[in-house]
Amino acid sequence: MARSLDLIRSALGSQDFKQMYKVDLSPDPKEVAAMEARRNQEKERQSQIFNVRTRLMGMDVEALNSQVEKQKLREATERSKEAAYGTNQVQYDLVAQLLDKEQAERTRRLAKKVQEYREQKQQLKNRCEFDLWDPDQLQNEFPAHLSDIGPHCGPASLQWFSGEDLYRATCLRMQQEQFRYSLERQLQEQQQAKADEKCADMLSDQLRLAMDMRATQLAKLEESCRVAMMSAMANANKAQAAELAERQHCEPQCEQEANLMEIQNQITRDLLTENPQVAQHPMAPHWVLPYCWKGMIPEQQPAIRRVQEAQHSEKEAQHQAEQALDAEWESQAMRSAQAAMELEEQERELCAEFRRGLGSFNQQLAKEQNAQQNYLNSIIYTNQPTAQYHLQFNTSSR
Repeated sequence: MARSLDLIRSALGSQDFKQMYKVDLSPDPKEVAAMEARRNQEKERQSQIFNVRTRLMGMDVEALNSQVEKQKLREATERSKEAAYGTNQVQYDLVAQLLDKEQAERTRRLAKKVQEYREQKQQLKNRCEFDLWDPDQLQNEFPAHLSDIGPHCGPASLQWFSGEDLYRATCLRMQQEQFRYSLERQLQEQQQAKADEKCADMLSDQLRLAMDMRATQLAKLEESCRVAMMSAMANANKAQAAELAERQHCEPQCEQEANLMEIQNQITRDLLTENPQVAQHPMAPHWVLPYCWKGMIPEQQPAIRRVQEAQHSEKEAQHQAEQALDAEWESQAMRSAQAAMELEEQERELCAEFRRGLGSFNQQLAKEQNAQQNYLNSIIYTNQPTAQYHLQFNTSSR
């Protein structure tokens, strides 16, 4: 391959060969500068990292402070720029508002001038075609004829045109008559209203007189009712006084009779006679009413004692049965405790035997592991790494 290249170079010449294969191209200065800057930065970084004297453990406070200062300076610069932009924006807005006002004023003046020109120079009456559509044209012209019969009107002539008013006098006369009729009607309505008002006043006066008479009658009736009420009240008071006197006269006798009746009831009632049947419930004879009970009769006391003795014997038998049951439970608990102790003893023996077996197994396993480790150290791992092997690592800052 090299020989072929030499042959080609000798055949083409050095200049043609360089131009053909572009072997004389110089590197890009920017790329070379960037590569050199990266190399210098890497060397500086390695010197900072691998140099024990200049290496820092932890964070570089000075670098952080410088970064903070740069950030603050950048923020202050941005704020000043924004403030300047805001001031310029306000000025631009004011200028735009002034320009808008000036444009609006200019437009208003122009529109005013146009309107004035139209009012002065372009009136309707000054137009050349105004006579064609003048609304007062027919009123200003002379009528075509003065009556329906005229010597100048032929058989084919029209007798009436729009805008003519040949019956003006008749219309005026009719309007005057209509006005007179309406005026008379208004006078009649006014007279009728006055008459109605007089009639209403008369009716109101009559109503007022009737109301006064009615009030007088009611006052008289009220007075008569008051007199009758007073007389009835006096009669009622007299009757109440007589009744009170009669009651006071009969009250001592009634009180004496009531006292005698109370004494008789106290003597004959069950409270003093101590009737035992009073304490029995009316619906259930075997029940006793506590508020009426006077005590037990002689026949009830032996029966109650017999019931008490039976209850005592029953209670004693129940107590003996409970004692026997407690003794049985205690014996059962003792037997359970003894069985549990025997089981614990067996468990301790099994655990001791298991520990002895485990210890012997661990010793055998330790011997095997030591033999394996000796085999690895003496036969397998004979080439141990040196310090030079470890120094080849961590030679770059990345």
